[in-house]
Amino acid sequence: MTAPRIPLAGVIGYPVAHSRSPRLFAHWLKAHDLPGHYIPLEIASDKLESSLRCLPDLGFVGVNVTLPYKEKVMDLADLISDRATLIGAANTLIFRQDGKIHADNTDGYGFVENLRQGAPGWNPRLGAATVFGAGGAARAVIASLLDVGVPEIRLTNRTRIRAEKLRDDFGNRVQVHDWVKAGNIIEGSQVIINTTSLGMVGKPPFRVPLDALKPGMIVTDIVYTPLKTHLLEVAEARGCIAVDGLGMLLHQAVPGFERWFGQRPEITQSTRSAVLS
Repeated sequence: MTAPRIPLAGVIGYPVAHSRSPRLFAHWLKAHDLPGHYIPLEIASDKLESSLRCLPDLGFVGVNVTLPYKEKVMDLADLISDRATLIGAANTLIFRQDGKIHADNTDGYGFVENLRQGAPGWNPRLGAATVFGAGGAARAVIASLLDVGVPEIRLTNRTRIRAEKLRDDFGNRVQVHDWVKAGNIIEGSQVIINTTSLGMVGKPPFRVPLDALKPGMIVTDIVYTPLKTHLLEVAEARGCIAVDGLGMLLHQAVPGFERWFGQRPEITQSTRSAVLS
């Protein structure tokens, strides 16, 4: 009798050494005493399709996808979830037993669950959200905010035409504002979200005026290097509820881990510590 194969999963990208997902999955596998391995896979663009097609034969049950392949894998998948279609990108691939590749996007799920954990009193239907940025992360964030019932999204981006494209894709609950007036649209918002790379280590600073921040507002930054960005430091000083970006990384990984290894992990302080170590 043949012993069952030990499930393998991983993260694909180019480069991929920066990814913290291997630390996260190793922590969960050990915490739940589960057989399995999670491997970083740096794959060149011209080898992407051939590599994906052979991974199931090597024992892989799925992979996470990081830059620059989140859009490209959509063309290689056999099945695509509705939310991945809406966002236009996939961060999770599931290798099915029938040989087909199923593409999904859990970034929006991870974003919302991080907000719910970090700001337990948040009722998305009670106020507007201000979103800085109009890239791939913004698409996932906006899709998830609309899905949970946020009535108005105030969107601004340094290149206005990219923000207008998102408004065209997501509908009239998304209102586009000029970047030079970005500080003004914070006024009266319930949630303020930075989806840009501004403020990240090695990137330009986040220079949007923050005078309109008021106590009780929820402020989150998807950047987690540094863990406490300038935006979050100012938010805390002004009495806002500051939610760092690490939780989004952790929560977005939960559905994939459950699908691949058969157990739903929890996000605890030890989870955060394992990823930050």
